[in-house]
Amino acid sequence: MLGGRLQVKWEIQGDNVIVDLYGRIREDQYMAFGLSGVQGKSQMIGGDVVVAFYDTKKRIFWAEDYYMSHLSQCDGKHGVCPDKRIGGRNDVMVISGDRKNGVTSVRYSRPLQTNEPINDRPIPVDREISVIGAIGPLNSEKEANAHLHNGMDATIEDIQINFSSKNDHSCVASIYEFKEESDLKPWPPMKIVGDTEIRARIGPTGGKRGYTPITKNPSWGIAWYLNDMLIPELTVERGKTYTFIIEGGDEPAQPARYHPLYICNSPEGGYGQLTAAEQNKQTVYAGVEIDPEGYKIPTGVGRYCEWKHKTVDKSAESETFEAYKETLYLDCENNKEPGYLNWTVAQDTPDLVYYQCYTHKNLGWKIHVVNQLPHSHSTKLQVSNAIYLIAFGAIYKIVSEMMSNYKYA
Repeated sequence: MLGGRLQVKWEIQGDNVIVDLYGRIREDQYMAFGLSGVQGKSQMIGGDVVVAFYDTKKRIFWAEDYYMSHLSQCDGKHGVCPDKRIGGRNDVMVISGDRKNGVTSVRYSRPLQTNEPINDRPIPVDREISVIGAIGPLNSEKEANAHLHNGMDATIEDIQINFSSKNDHSCVASIYEFKEESDLKPWPPMKIVGDTEIRARIGPTGGKRGYTPITKNPSWGIAWYLNDMLIPELTVERGKTYTFIIEGGDEPAQPARYHPLYICNSPEGGYGQLTAAEQNKQTVYAGVEIDPEGYKIPTGVGRYCEWKHKTVDKSAESETFEAYKETLYLDCENNKEPGYLNWTVAQDTPDLVYYQCYTHKNLGWKIHVVNQLPHSHSTKLQVSNAIYLIAFGAIYKIVSEMMSNYKYA
């Protein structure tokens, strides 16, 4: 699976299936395998999978039961969620694990039939069933983040197996012989300095050239595009007012298309996911208000606009972000309006804050706060022209005086 980067072995023992999952992954990545959301094709939504990885801090191997209701981060109700976060339980038990030569292997046991009718699907033993697999980054909570839907990080073809079959050796090569692609050069970070009107939309993260190499944080597969640039660093001035025109979605019932923008001191964001104690540790500067009943609500909402791939993700082929953007197209909701968020930068605002998504982590990036903006190129040009005119005027005056004192013979 996944071009040879993910391999699976299985065996039924009594009422359980024993799975050996092998993945050529980094220590900050996970591998996932399980049942497709729909029989007959590869579909993540509705999928019942096991996410496995090596926890470098605790030095143990993990295998966690997941259910995918939406292609979005888990917010405690919807998204790609561990069963235990949405009212279920982890029915998977780790048997053993190993990591060598860049390959992580985890052996785990899962019941063929559980007592969770929504989050878990039964594994049939009398026929083939469609399965899915994926590789992606772990977030700071050691939960699965997004993967690219390009056939290399998530299955896109229909793969069917019979869990009762034996001696089914379909792997044609050893996973230890898989050759990784060469490292790609990240795009240089982009900047917005001096603009007081900023349009915020959603778009892809740019693979191995974009969000993650720029921020050193795992991505969810989407990120903020400000003034149609991928997570640019903003520079704002204390005392000035900035208007964010927001097109990140306004319907909470669609978590994959609901990304309220807010400004805070957290490099991760995701304020709406946090507990009350965790929220108290985060300072919000704009985009969150308290309603009459005392509940915190996001205000940076508007219609949904997303930069999408015309075909497949071509970040690996695009040497510059400008070239990458030519492979995208803008898709916006019709008959709806953008939202507006006005932020007057207070004098006590720290030098570094962040624009983020209220409902999901790791979509935004830095805002530099200064007392006075550096002179723009146009301002320097105006000053240079003024100096030139003053100098020219002085020379003209001197020459005129000389000519008036000149006596013709």
